[in-house]
Order: sequence, then structure tokens, then C-alpha cells
Amino acid sequence: MKSLVKVFLSAIVITFIFSSCATQHVAMPKGPDRGLFVGTWTVTSVTYTNLIEGAVTSAFDAAPPKDFIGSKWELTNSGNGSYTLANGAKQDIYWSVNSGDALGAIFQFKKINAGQSAKDVTTGYQLVVSNNLGTTMILKTLVYLGNKNGYVVYSFTKDK
Repeated sequence: MKSLVKVFLSAIVITFIFSSCATQHVAMPKGPDRGLFVGTWTVTSVTYTNLIEGAVTSAFDAAPPKDFIGSKWELTNSGNGSYTLANGAKQDIYWSVNSGDALGAIFQFKKINAGQSAKDVTTGYQLVVSNNLGTTMILKTLVYLGNKNGYVVYSFTKDK
């Protein structure tokens, strides 16, 4: 009888040890539906939060943020896309959206030049998804300047 009790207690101790060492599964928040981003979008305004307007001289290593007003962004479900500035300058991109981090969901893209494949491009840009209602969208670029940070805020409307 004593040996049966010892076996039973050993089994309980082993079970407790394994259950305390088990990996805890934490569900990651689901990002916004990719389909909300697909289509042709126009940047209707660029504003600043906690930044002076002229403090950011270049957006996406392409042009000043205000030059993106009126730009057209074409985003396909495959992840391919492009943006075209009002002056006609066009840039092919590869984009995705994920559940993000403490800031929220992240829209990210890589600039793709002629002859390049998205998998070969190692740098890109990330924008916090402030909202996407399917017909309007607000994306924000986090900017660090000196000892403070702020956002360049891009407001979009969906054309089609």
C-alpha cells in the first residue's frame, strides 16, 4: 500500500512539474482584414501630431510629406502596388498589413525598382493604422526627432 501511495504522489509531482513548464499560448491580436486595404486610394491630407510641419523633410525617402497630398496608391490583394505623386513620379511597392505591436496594426511596404523582387529588398517603411473603414483610412508614420517623437498623419479616401 505504501508503494502505491508513493507512485501516486510521484505521478502528481511529475504532472505538476510538466504542467508548470508547459508553454503558454498567448493569442496575438488579429490585424485588420487585408481586403480593407485593396483598391485605389488618394491621400487627401497630411497633418502632424507633436511635430512642427517643416521638421520632416522627406517621407519614404521620396519627397516632402506635403507632396503626397493628391497621390494615388494602388494596392492589389497580391501585395503588389504603387503610389504616384501629383507630379507624376511613380513608385512600385510591395505591401502587407499585420497585427502590429503596442502601437497597433502596421501597414508596411517596400519600394520595388525595375528588375527587383520583393524578397530581395531588405528595407521598408511602416505606418501605424489609425483606422480603416473601407472608404477612408488614416495611416501614421512615427518620427523621432531629438528627444521627442510625433507622427506624420496621412488621410486617405478610397477611389474604387
